[in-house]
Amino acid sequence: MHAKATDHLAGADRTLARLIRNIGPCRLRVQRKHEPYAALVHSVTFQQLNGTAARTIFQRLLALFPGTAFPSPQQLLETPDETLRGAGLSRAKTAAIKDIAAKALDGVVPGRREAMRLPDWQLIERLTTIRGVGPWTVEMLLIFSLGRRDVLPVTDYGVRKGFAITYGWKELPRADELLEHGERWRPYRSIASWYFWRAADQPV
Repeated sequence: MHAKATDHLAGADRTLARLIRNIGPCRLRVQRKHEPYAALVHSVTFQQLNGTAARTIFQRLLALFPGTAFPSPQQLLETPDETLRGAGLSRAKTAAIKDIAAKALDGVVPGRREAMRLPDWQLIERLTTIRGVGPWTVEMLLIFSLGRRDVLPVTDYGVRKGFAITYGWKELPRADELLEHGERWRPYRSIASWYFWRAADQPV
């Protein structure tokens, strides 16, 4: 599925080629059934939490809405803040999720069909007007929900750590350093990022 991308990356960057050989084929999976609204709620819930804690809170959130796979924007807006906070959401995340819901109803958050037509920069510009949604959150949407293959989340700790490990840097790269180095990975910077996440996950 990603063979063309990994061949390009390996040919463009000898050091990255070694990482690709060590990790094996790219297993990046795109959740194409997710609407942007649901993907943003998911990302905000997971912000600044380890995976286990975030999954627990997210499941508690979904459990507040039995009989539906995912709550509608209207359902979230009508749910008292205290109920959402009882699921484990912080005050800031509760406010962010409600703003995502409101902006979905207002049309700021596009449906999937519209989102697929919009360029990355326009989605980032549009969605970062939402409370609690920064560039990183939109980048996760672009990679994991919309399947964009040339996104480089330069502020992501895992990407920065994986890069430092791969290239033997003692310090994490700055955003501008990562952007400059990443020019050679175009148009498959999302795939390169996936490999850096895997590098960061490897036991030392």
